[in-house]
Amino acid sequence: MKKQILLGLSAALYLLFFWVGADWSPEVKAGGTLLIIQILWIGRVFPLAFSSLILIVILSFHLTSYEDALSYLGSSLVWLLFSTFILAHAFVSTGLASRVALSILNLAKGSGRLLIFLSFFMMFVLTVFIPSNIGKGKLTSDILDRLLVELKAIQPTTNLGKSFFIGVAYVSAVSAAFVPTGASSTIYAFGMFSSVSDSMSYTNWLLYFSFPMGLFVLLLWFLFQSVFPAERVDREMVNDLLTSQKQKLGTWSAKEVRMTLIITITLLLWLTQVWHGYSIPQVGMLGAVMVVFPFIGVLDWEEAKAGINWDMMIFFAATLMLSNMLIDTGAMGSFAAWITSSLGGLHPVTVVILLCVLTALARVLFVNVLGFLTVALPLAIMLGENIAVFSPLEVAMAVYLMGIPGFLLITQSPVHLISYSYNYFSQRDLLRVGVIAMLGWLAIVLVSIFFYWKWMI
Repeated sequence: MKKQILLGLSAALYLLFFWVGADWSPEVKAGGTLLIIQILWIGRVFPLAFSSLILIVILSFHLTSYEDALSYLGSSLVWLLFSTFILAHAFVSTGLASRVALSILNLAKGSGRLLIFLSFFMMFVLTVFIPSNIGKGKLTSDILDRLLVELKAIQPTTNLGKSFFIGVAYVSAVSAAFVPTGASSTIYAFGMFSSVSDSMSYTNWLLYFSFPMGLFVLLLWFLFQSVFPAERVDREMVNDLLTSQKQKLGTWSAKEVRMTLIITITLLLWLTQVWHGYSIPQVGMLGAVMVVFPFIGVLDWEEAKAGINWDMMIFFAATLMLSNMLIDTGAMGSFAAWITSSLGGLHPVTVVILLCVLTALARVLFVNVLGFLTVALPLAIMLGENIAVFSPLEVAMAVYLMGIPGFLLITQSPVHLISYSYNYFSQRDLLRVGVIAMLGWLAIVLVSIFFYWKWMI
């Protein structure tokens, strides 16, 4: 019933903006298109890819040419997403992902508290290779669940489970922003940041975001120790359990060795981009080709295709279309000008604080981060052009960080739903730490924009 209501509302808005208001300005029509597509995306009236096809139809009939609309499917960012799908699928299917994850957890030597911290660190490492919060969250959750199932048969692990799985929900999203290829939303943000700053590279991205994320991980670790004190566990048993899981993987296979070499070459080329000049999407495609290439690769083409999320590629291209349409028609500029005039009497520092707070509150309503950033990032860049003291890049990075994680509700992201499905925490538990974590994250982002990025950029 809900979907029918939303579909009827979308149809009514289409008639209003494009038939009744056929002579309205492109700005108004662009605003109407944004409203329609967000209803379809947020309400999940159709699968995201099909709603994106509807967007293409609306744009090509009313706001641009069909050829221009489809040109975004050829964007280098879309094909970077394609390449990372193949690289991630190979990383997981060869067993290398599980081997890396278990090797990191083994460093805890059975300590429950250290296991919590290393589970956070593990997700940061995995995000370099797995550009999917869902894929990373599911892999991490499966490993931690197997460990807790064995442990709770002989001792309580209630608080340890809460810390592990709420941590998966929070850190999976935050760690995705650690590298430019960490998730589809991160790839989109990298494209937007690159459009306003020539200095944006793989290495600089790491420098800009390592500080706030490292600080947040420490804050979260101490927060869990306070709210959910980890039970004392049998260190020897925990160590044996992790070791046995790793031993089940056997010795290193030839595919794992080749995949390690492919990943190493790809990462080194990404990190040294400023020296050799090859773009991040170009290097990503090289890595994807190496994965499938005879003799040096680890998958054949049929296996590689299984890891490509074609629906996400269409949806990602549609978000590029939408954000550029809002900019090109002037709709985003008009909205930014209205906000700037409304806040004109406030100090720039106050404006930035309000913008970060409003972003965090608005994020509660959005399940899909990429759909939210489609609107938030172009707006932040335009506001940054009119705010004294801060550059468009600084404002956009602050909004980006505030728009990534969902702290309060289980429904705020698919990863929250995945970690919640293991039944280790409740909505009340999430709120109990979520309010503090969100305020801490806000403080860290503000410290970054007021001090750290001023020094770095």
